[in-house]
Amino acid sequence: MVLAAIPSPSTGVLHVGPIPLRAYAFMIILGVLVAIVVTDRRLRARGQQPGLAADAAAWAVPFGIVGARIYHVITSPDAYFGAGGHPLDAFKIWHGGLGIWGGVAGGALGVWLACRHRGTPFGLFADAAAPGLVLAQAVGRWGNWFNQELYGRATDLPWAVRIDPGHQLVAGVSLYHPTFLYESLWDVGVAGVLLWVDRRRRLGRGKLFVLYVALYTAGRGWIEALRIDEAHTFLGMRLNDWVSIVVFVVAVTAMVVLRRPVDPPATVGPAQGPLTADAGSQGVDTASSDAGSSDAGSPNAATDFGPQPVPGEVPQSGR
Repeated sequence: MVLAAIPSPSTGVLHVGPIPLRAYAFMIILGVLVAIVVTDRRLRARGQQPGLAADAAAWAVPFGIVGARIYHVITSPDAYFGAGGHPLDAFKIWHGGLGIWGGVAGGALGVWLACRHRGTPFGLFADAAAPGLVLAQAVGRWGNWFNQELYGRATDLPWAVRIDPGHQLVAGVSLYHPTFLYESLWDVGVAGVLLWVDRRRRLGRGKLFVLYVALYTAGRGWIEALRIDEAHTFLGMRLNDWVSIVVFVVAVTAMVVLRRPVDPPATVGPAQGPLTADAGSQGVDTASSDAGSSDAGSPNAATDFGPQPVPGEVPQSGR
């Protein structure tokens, strides 16, 4: 007997007058805001100008949404192009259905374009963005709860999610694994690990982002295996499982073989005031060239959200 279960919302839409506010979209927007705030602080701790994260988000969000939708439609085509499917539903993104791998690829393309426009090293930005990005994913997953979708197998565990009859994949069964909750908690844990590693040890440029990819895919693999929504399979496994395995192997390999410069945090003395030169605009390693500066507006930025220098250690240009 199940003594407790997570109830599902009765609706995923709140109407403010004639305007429908969809919880799925709201959670995505909230996640983007979280990513911008965290990334902006971490970029300033690395000597970059304020506002770079918001500028990059303006590129990354539309590219990411389009990429995520394309990936979802390609990997779940029957709902749109199969028997009884409606091709135009592929454009109804407010009904849910975003593939994380397409979102990461599209968002990365948008960030790369933004970094080229601002002259900021892409690897530096990626490392600064990694914790905020995975926190955004943790928030965005709650959109699946509002839509009552992408849950796991039936279960009688106390933390099962209760699904309404109209959304049940197994008729008459109302309790399922809350995979949205599993992934959200895993993502928060990954963010904590990234921040801890970044404070304790300075990695070569791009390696913190690669570590995020490896940790995320490790969790995504077992969570994906619990899901029962319709998906294409290959050699007995869901396509997303294979993608997780391949991306995990690539990420671990990159951790081993990458040899890039280290980006220690910039520190600014109180007499210098805020950074005035856009040092990153010429692709300069600002952390190395401004080793004696800190973000005056955020004195604890380097220790709270960026790598913490090891006492007595001389910053290195590469490791």
